[in-house]
Amino acid sequence: MLWRTIQAILWGAGVLGVLTAIYGYAEVTRPWIGPVLLVAGVLYAVNITIMPTWRYRVHRWEATDDAVYALTGWLTRRWQVVPVSRIQSIDTEIGPLQRRLGLATISVTTASSEGKITIEGVGTATAEEAVDRLRRITAATAGDAT
Repeated sequence: MLWRTIQAILWGAGVLGVLTAIYGYAEVTRPWIGPVLLVAGVLYAVNITIMPTWRYRVHRWEATDDAVYALTGWLTRRWQVVPVSRIQSIDTEIGPLQRRLGLATISVTTASSEGKITIEGVGTATAEEAVDRLRRITAATAGDAT
């Protein structure tokens, strides 16, 4: 949850910083950028206070011997299931902020453009264990992963 909060704060600071800089330096834009800045500020305040908790409560994932499951979404929930026999690659990504917080992102990809599952904010040890387990299961599963 901390990782998502920090992400939201950084995005908000970036967007609001650019809008504020334009407002301050380009006087001609003030009549229309002022209201945009105000609305964006309110939206980011709501995003920073609600989004991390909401995503923490909603997002779920599980890797079994048969499939990888992931539930994501804000207002519309998306439940994805990728059978192990369809997995083509399993990747782990650890960005600088995630490294500092001991987190990782797991990506499970299939041949289908809709078949990629991304699981964010997983503890590093859990991610390593899950990726290694999935690698062993997919190697032992018959099929061509297409």
